[in-house]
Amino acid sequence: MRRGIVLGVLLTFGALSLAVAAYQQQAAPKVVEVDKVKDNLFILRGGGGNTAVFVGSSGVVVVDTKLAGWGQPILSKIKELTPKPITTVINTHSHGDHTSGNVEFPATVDFVAHENTKKNVEAWPAVYGLTNAFPDVFKENPGKGMMKRTFKDKMTLGSGSDRVDLFHFGRGHTSGDAFVVFPSLRVLHTGDIFAGKNLPIVDANAGGSGIEYPETLTKAFNTLKDIDIVITGHAATTMTMNDVKVYADFNRDFLNAVREAKKAGRSADDVAGSWKMPEKYTGYGAAQPARVKANVEAIFGELK
Repeated sequence: MRRGIVLGVLLTFGALSLAVAAYQQQAAPKVVEVDKVKDNLFILRGGGGNTAVFVGSSGVVVVDTKLAGWGQPILSKIKELTPKPITTVINTHSHGDHTSGNVEFPATVDFVAHENTKKNVEAWPAVYGLTNAFPDVFKENPGKGMMKRTFKDKMTLGSGSDRVDLFHFGRGHTSGDAFVVFPSLRVLHTGDIFAGKNLPIVDANAGGSGIEYPETLTKAFNTLKDIDIVITGHAATTMTMNDVKVYADFNRDFLNAVREAKKAGRSADDVAGSWKMPEKYTGYGAAQPARVKANVEAIFGELK
């Protein structure tokens, strides 16, 4: 319980900002904690975004690889879970707290992501709204860990009980957000298009869109059926598809509030200083003014 409360508070202040700060404390022990979701599906927490480990009949599929320096701790923890080889790494999007561990994985691994995620990793722009930056480990390790296979709208990996489906429903957190579904387990991994119950980062530098954000989530909710469990990008607990629907509503409400503010001639600073989390969104963390301002500015830019 204590751990869940602490992580919830951290999410309130912005998981991605904290992930950058965590990278700057690389001397600290890298502790990977394991949450069992199903007999053959695990969440590895710590060191960045939530990493999913799906143990198939002949190999392991990994979703997201955390911050730089966390690849080896992930590999070591997976060896404790199964002797099967890692065959595939799926990156839900381009940010360093979900992709940087790629460079520590074996060259035999098949790296998969949306086509825009590969482009964003190659360009490695600063994350919009953040003052710190993730180190470009892909540039430092030419060719290692880069996505080898990409998709546009949908991709299926494996078959039967080993099947994994990847979907892209539009822009939101970035231009390349992937929804990863394990059909046989009725589980979805959203990455940071749904990082947790808080105001998201709209990374305009990586093609993110505050205008499309709610519609992208709504498309996911309307399309992805038979899902019982949702693994988010950073939350300390799993969620449900109803949480995805509510998160779409939340982002739509925020967008509408920003639209009205722009029509009224208000500034981003004014909105940042006055916007409060609506009471109906129970359990959502209060947003920092800097996050609100960055999102307002991103949406103002799209509304021009």
